[in-house]
Amino acid sequence: MFTGIIETLGEVIALEQVHGNLHITIHSSIAAELKIDQSVAHNGICMTVIALDHHSHTVTAIEETLSKTNLHALKVGSLINLERCMSLNGRLDGHLVQGHVDQTATCVSRQELQGSWIYSFEYDTTKGNVTVEKGSITVNGISLTVVNSQAEGFSVAIIPYTYENTNIKQVQVGSMVNLEFDIIGKYVARLMLK
Repeated sequence: MFTGIIETLGEVIALEQVHGNLHITIHSSIAAELKIDQSVAHNGICMTVIALDHHSHTVTAIEETLSKTNLHALKVGSLINLERCMSLNGRLDGHLVQGHVDQTATCVSRQELQGSWIYSFEYDTTKGNVTVEKGSITVNGISLTVVNSQAEGFSVAIIPYTYENTNIKQVQVGSMVNLEFDIIGKYVARLMLK
């Protein structure tokens, strides 16, 4: 489990395609603290560390992950939001995040205000996922609050700290992002179908 509070940004330094899998090597400030077999959220995707050194770690994205997330668009130099799994003896600063991306969305609007930003996203609603006003949403692994929930999309407001310390600053109109919808909302939506 994760909280959606991004710990650091990592930079992709190598991509290696092996059959249907993509090995991703990321340079980051937390690499020396990681261990093999540890779960780390990468843009909100829980992946297992398979190799590391003091400055970088490697994870593998399989075909299933590549088809349902924005990892297939990575390039050397891309920035990735990183979060290690939460500690059960600490505060839950964001919200409960599983690290299982539900689907992707497209940025349809990016508005800079005086000291903040409003991003709007549209997603395929046929998958049954919903947002609610003032509810939680995870965008590229970042725990955010929905400020405008609509049938086909939603908006979030970004504070300067989040803008500077995550890869949201690189999201432009047309960019694809990973979404994980609020776990409680997913269970309620499933119950309503019965």
